Formats: sequence, structure tokens, C-alpha cells
Amino acid sequence: MNTPDIITELEPGQVFVFGSNTEGIHAGGAAAVAHQNFGASWGQGEGLQGDSYAIPTMGSLDELGQAVARFLKFAATRPDLTFLVTKIGTGIAGHPTVLVARYFAARLDNVILPTEFETALAGARS
Repeated sequence: MNTPDIITELEPGQVFVFGSNTEGIHAGGAAAVAHQNFGASWGQGEGLQGDSYAIPTMGSLDELGQAVARFLKFAATRPDLTFLVTKIGTGIAGHPTVLVARYFAARLDNVILPTEFETALAGARS
């Protein structure tokens, strides 16, 4: 199972995981979807908010990796939730998919990735 390319609704217990800026200005892309549909709070650039979870992606790859590590640590405390990760960091932030995907290599069963991340991780393993 992979995160759908377009998410318009969530099932109970699902969380929309999106890329954000540190200021929490959710004006475009998946951040706008999170704000409009899934309870993302204006001004909150990271963490659980409503039925969404923001991961700041607009900084360096190292900062993104640290934010993903914080997210995975949080997800480990919430096995009751399923986290649908969007293609964070690869759109407006402009980071290469293969580099972002590697931060999710140690993900948990309740963290669902987009097909592009799964493909990149499979390529890294072979």
C-alpha cells in the first residue's frame, strides 16, 4: 500500500503528512490541502495538527532529515494512527526524491509512503 497521489478525505485514524515551511504558512501545494481539509494550523510549521502532521522541508536536507527523524519518533508513539506521507520536500522545496526517501528507510508499519519514495528505497537496497 502506498499513499495515493491525491487525497481528498481520510478514514478514521489516518493522518495527512505534508511538507511545510517553518513559519507554518500553508499557502500552496499539500500544505494548502492540509490547511483547507485536514486541520493544519496557520502558523504551526511542524507537528500534529488536526488530522495532519507538518514536516518542515524548506531548509537544508540535513534539517529535513532531522525533522523526519522527529516525525518517525512521534509516529512510533502513535501506533493507533496511520500516517499517509505525501511527496514531502520534492515539490516547492526542490529536494531530489531519492535523497528525501532515504530518511524514511527505517519507517514503521503505520507510516505509508508515496510510490516514488518506495521505488527510490527499493533501488537503494539493490
